[in-house]
Formats: sequence, structure tokens, C-alpha cells
Amino acid sequence: MPVRNGIPYLQECLNSIINQSYINWELHVVNDHSVDITQEILDRYAELDHRIKPSKNQGYGIIDALNSGYSLSSGKYVTRMDADDIMPEHKLETLHNLLAKESSASVATGLVTYFSADGVKDGYRSYETWLNQLCLDKNHFQYIYKECVIASPAWMMRREHFDSIGGFRSETYPEDYDLCFRMYEHNVKVIPTNIIVHQWRDHGSRTSRNDQNYADNRFLDLKLEYFIKIEVPKYNNFILLGAGKKGKTTAKFLLDNDIKFIWATNNSKKIGINIYGVILTNYDLLKFDGANTAILVSIANKEEQAEIKDRLSMIEPSQVYFLC
Repeated sequence: MPVRNGIPYLQECLNSIINQSYINWELHVVNDHSVDITQEILDRYAELDHRIKPSKNQGYGIIDALNSGYSLSSGKYVTRMDADDIMPEHKLETLHNLLAKESSASVATGLVTYFSADGVKDGYRSYETWLNQLCLDKNHFQYIYKECVIASPAWMMRREHFDSIGGFRSETYPEDYDLCFRMYEHNVKVIPTNIIVHQWRDHGSRTSRNDQNYADNRFLDLKLEYFIKIEVPKYNNFILLGAGKKGKTTAKFLLDNDIKFIWATNNSKKIGINIYGVILTNYDLLKFDGANTAILVSIANKEEQAEIKDRLSMIEPSQVYFLC
């Protein structure tokens, strides 16, 4: 668990870990250059419970802290925690029991819930609903190019399987999304439960809200890098839908990687114009067929996304990639 300036939420987080129904755990909590009384709190809790093992980040940032803590750990199973969140009492027990029944490379996960003293914003509530529906439908990786499909503090893996996919890779942000892509790349089996395993605290100083490593453009860059690596070899033809900001970024990325594609839009002002040397096609005139064709949807408007999803209902879902 990385922590930087953990006050005022750190103690509540630590108490939720101490109160877990599963008792055979160790917590490596790494102080990432805090300037408040975080270290004092950690030292106090370590004296009260020797399963809590504080250390200081020798590098800087979340990824260095995660790698630092992991290098000190020895458990057979591994998970991570955020210092401003809360573990439901049966979190570790629930995830451990799911993995104990499975010998293949697997990741256990479950439902999440946001909470906030100021009320949860609509965007976070929407993400919570979407994540939880993936658990209920058991189809996480079908939508991995849309958004991170497993919450960063809501999973558990066996150590050997975690190591086999690269562990906490350095220098790759957003680190939770990158880890999720590597689970997908290595065919890790997702074992979901319909039990809430994590309580996510939304507040204004949360790292994901303020750190540039979690800016929106980082997410699209990561998606496209993995798309080139994992998906491109599967197909002969590519269709890109959408010519907005993300559509243009995607088109430029495909061109830079020498991938030919048809670029389509339903924006009458853009049909027929030349962008980056590609003439935009009328989306309404396209025929979506062929098992060797991948369709990349890069349209932000939710209503338009729904219309496209309906129109592509006859296409195998694995051929459609929502990059928005």
C-alpha cells in the first residue's frame, strides 16, 4: 500500500485492514515522502500490530512505492490497497477463497462502492455501476479498451501468477490499467463475486484526480499501445469510427504504425475531407461484415455510442473495440 500525506484517512484504512476476518496477512505500507504525520501514524500502528510493516519509498511515486513494498513481501497471495479507502470486513477472506479453488492463472475480484462526505459525483457513480455490471455479467475483458475493467484495489492473485505477468511494472501509468491489460494479454482468468470487496473514497485530493500520470490522454495512449500489440495481428482490415479529438489521435497512431484503415464519420461537415492523408467516409454507407475486420469506435457521445452498438449488434462483439 503506497501512502503520501495520508491524513485524515489513513487510520480508518488501517483499522479496516486490522479488522479483517482473514487474519494471516502482512501489510507492507510504503511512505512516499509524506510531509504530514503519516510516518508517526504508521509507526504507532506497527507497534500495535506486527503484521503492519512500514517502510519508506527509495524512489518516488506510486509505482516505485508498489515495487518497493512488493520486494519486501513474502505472501503466497498478493493484493494492493489505497490508503484513503476502506476494506469491507470479509474482503481478504472472500478473494482468497475464490483463488483457493482455482489452480490456473487467475485474478479474483468483486463489486466496489464509492463513498464521499460531499456526495459521489455522477462520473464516479457511473463507473462504479459499469464495473459492477462487468462482475455480474462475467465479461470483463470484452470491454477492456473502453476503461480499466478491474479496480486497482479490488483484486487478488497468486504470487507466481502475478510475477509471471510482470508484477508492478515500472514507468507505465496508469499502473492499474496497464496491469489489467497484462492480465488480458496473458489470458488470466477473471473470477468475480457479487460481494462488495472494496469501498472507494472520493475526495478532492485523491491522486487520480490531481496527478498528470492519470490524465485522459495517458489512458488512450495505453489502449492504443496494447491494441497494436494484441489485436492488430488478428485482423486484415480496420474501420475507425469517429473523427473528434480521440478519433484523430487514434488515426494518427494507426498511420504512424503503418496500419491501413477506413475512416468513417456521421458528421456531415467532415465527410469527404482529407485528414492526415485519409479521406473520411460516410458512416451510413459502410457495410460491416467479415470476420477479419476490426471496428474501432472512438466516439465520446453516449447516445451515438448506443446507436453504433445497436447497428453493430450483428457483428461478433470481440471484433468491436470501444476506445472511449
